[in-house]
Amino acid sequence: MADDVPKGSEPETSESLKAFGEVVKAFRRRAGLTQEQFAPKVGYSVPMVASIEQGRRVPSKKFVDKAEEVLDAFGVIRAAAKHLTRKAGLAKWFEEWAELEPLAVTLYTFESRMVPGLFQTPAYARTLFEKQIPAMSDDKIESNLVTRVERASILTDRPETIYSFTIEEHAVRRQVASVEVMRAQIDHILTLGERRNIDVQIMPQSRGYHAGLGGPLCLLETEDNAWYAYCEGQGTGQLTSDPKEVSMLQQRYARMRAQALSVEASVGLLQEIRGAL
Repeated sequence: MADDVPKGSEPETSESLKAFGEVVKAFRRRAGLTQEQFAPKVGYSVPMVASIEQGRRVPSKKFVDKAEEVLDAFGVIRAAAKHLTRKAGLAKWFEEWAELEPLAVTLYTFESRMVPGLFQTPAYARTLFEKQIPAMSDDKIESNLVTRVERASILTDRPETIYSFTIEEHAVRRQVASVEVMRAQIDHILTLGERRNIDVQIMPQSRGYHAGLGGPLCLLETEDNAWYAYCEGQGTGQLTSDPKEVSMLQQRYARMRAQALSVEASVGLLQEIRGAL
């Protein structure tokens, strides 16, 4: 979770993000609300509200609109949001999807290249950033790392959201980091999979053709039952809400879940992979 990040490892936040956070905090206090009272009124977790007020998280349009409404802010919160600059640590093409993730009541992820970002331990993610080409500066690595850790907090901050992860077996077997890091990474996946709202399924290498050969994909449903899909390539990402496109990807994901190992069998395979390291 974001609160567990050690001091000195947080990215610098823009002055506009800090200013926006102070505006929200001032109107929240004016309304006589604590963060714990305010968070459910806008549909976000307390840690998420805290991150926004501290200038560490870019607010979504939904947050801006709900905060404006709940706090009766005379249009000031919306006006402040117009001057926000994007937060470091997120690829430009990924920003819209990242704004939707905290709003999801259902989130499906298929990954064939590596451990999914929401599942990555800090050590695993750091290795990926350090080996990326073109090379990143130390500051950029730290910024991206903190942002990834913050994103992953939704898995514990939103216990009522249903999460499903389908991962290619070779993505878990690929030793992109040291043995110690890979063991800790698999342990982390197994621990998250114990949560009653998170399903983890492995697509076995023994499976020949399957419905996910077109590449990674993500699907999510918001509280108002709107569905979105996101697909990513090298240096690109595509977000869509087109019903036909989303439906087609939903069908593929449903078939993948049927073609992958069961949750119980997936746990056994992950334990086997860990033991072989």
